[in-house]
Amino acid sequence: MYRLNDRNRLIGEMFSSIAPRYDLLNRLLSLGTDRRWRREAVAWIRPETGGVHLDVATGTADVALEIFRQKGNGAFVAGVDISAAMMRIGRGKAARAGLLGRLAFVLAPGEALPFRDGAFDSASVAFGIRNLADRERGLQEMCRVVRGGGRVVILEFSRPRSSLFGAAYRFYFTRVLPRLGGLFSKRSAYAYLPDSVHAFPDSESFARMMRDAGCSSVDVRPLTFGIVTLYVGTR
Repeated sequence: MYRLNDRNRLIGEMFSSIAPRYDLLNRLLSLGTDRRWRREAVAWIRPETGGVHLDVATGTADVALEIFRQKGNGAFVAGVDISAAMMRIGRGKAARAGLLGRLAFVLAPGEALPFRDGAFDSASVAFGIRNLADRERGLQEMCRVVRGGGRVVILEFSRPRSSLFGAAYRFYFTRVLPRLGGLFSKRSAYAYLPDSVHAFPDSESFARMMRDAGCSSVDVRPLTFGIVTLYVGTR
């Protein structure tokens, strides 16, 4: 049985503390590009319509709601997170969209998903896999609960490889973004963001981790000059 450790608790508390301004800052700090990234990720989820889907680290439910936009209201989504405050905002958005009967929110860590093997057609996580205390176990859990042939879709920040663009982006990411985040929310949370991205494995290493966790193949797609990377694994 997986027990929450200090890192799990600290991450949950940090996201709960920034929940009221989280969506606003996502749009502001990415200049709205985060919406396009999520649309691209969900476009790789199968089946094309309907289906039963899992969204890990669902937060304020942006990915979960995008699944309904693309797959239709016949889909069912379970959103899992360790921050009740984040999911409370997501539940309000789901209620306004009339989707509470089709979108369930579950308080649980990504390392211990409370679902049976092969319960879902897909599992996704956007900008949350790097926050798991035990990343390998989280990947194993996502693969476990996806049926054979289903997809594991992961969207995560990465480090641009272009030296010129990479230098400009690093300056924004490490110097400007934490200051902007601090003007509207908790600065320490937005200082944590570049630190956590810097510590995240490169795309080749992470794709190998996904294969080791149970994906038979992994497609790696850099987006927006490598600011983020989309990983599409087949169970």
